[in-house]
Amino acid sequence: MQAAPLLSASVGIWVANCLTFTLIYWLIDRGGPDARIGAAPDYPDFDFPAMSEPEKVVPNWQPTIVDYLFIGFTTNTAFSPTEAMPLTARAKALMIAQSVVSLVTIVMLAARAIGIIQ
Repeated sequence: MQAAPLLSASVGIWVANCLTFTLIYWLIDRGGPDARIGAAPDYPDFDFPAMSEPEKVVPNWQPTIVDYLFIGFTTNTAFSPTEAMPLTARAKALMIAQSVVSLVTIVMLAARAIGIIQ
């Protein structure tokens, strides 16, 4: 197998993993996007720094898809939470699953690359 198709496939898996979990986080946190617009959203799945320090953000700050993309990207890259801490068991389980998929993708790419080099 050539290295270029392997690399492009692994990048595709990595990006799909990031985007898939971004959407999941956006859909589940505090009951979903529609509930976050309402006056009393459900309990949060993620603790964003802006929620803990409201004086540093605009009044009535709410996370947007970009905030969830940041969670998805950093979890894919660092294999751990970096900004928003997971508060619920489901958020923690999802972050574990996302990290495992990302880590397995990277390990398999490295293993196959070593095999191609030899």
